[in-house]
Amino acid sequence: MIYGYARVSTVGQAAYGNSLAGQEEQLRSAGCEKIYHDSFTGTKMDRPEFTALLARLKSGDRLVVTKLDRFARTAAGGIETIRELLARGVSIHILNMGLIDNTPTGRLMVTMLLGFAEFERDMIVERTQSGKAVARVSKPDYREGRPEKEIDEVAFQKFREKQKRKEMTVEECCRALNISRSTWYNRTRTA
Repeated sequence: MIYGYARVSTVGQAAYGNSLAGQEEQLRSAGCEKIYHDSFTGTKMDRPEFTALLARLKSGDRLVVTKLDRFARTAAGGIETIRELLARGVSIHILNMGLIDNTPTGRLMVTMLLGFAEFERDMIVERTQSGKAVARVSKPDYREGRPEKEIDEVAFQKFREKQKRKEMTVEECCRALNISRSTWYNRTRTA
């Protein structure tokens, strides 16, 4: 059987053709009969759907992924998993590379490419941390994370009064204001 695996680090990831929908389309075009997918970091090999897929694969099956970095973002974890699958008789097809074979050259290519995937991820983390450090120094009001949502103060107070009078629940107020419950509670503490 031909199995596909698609992975994104975050649910909203769509850059560079890495969206789940984009990957699934490529996997279906490659003949995948069953596709597993995760929204999980590639630095961890213990991912719910990936683990289920690995348990299901048997000799004669083929595992297809669009790119090697969708399979793993660490050289050690990726190499270990690929060697284990090849030893079980599972063939691995990386769409932008081709079939991975259990030859010295095939293993060398996988090792080098997984090393580059890990290096690329480490560089992303380093640049992100560096950017945050610069922002902390250059912007005294720097706050990590998503900017606080702008809320119409008059509307907020109106709904806050309705909630106090038990005319509306917190959930109904949040829905009407298009804010999360945590935003509501943070705002009511400061109000």
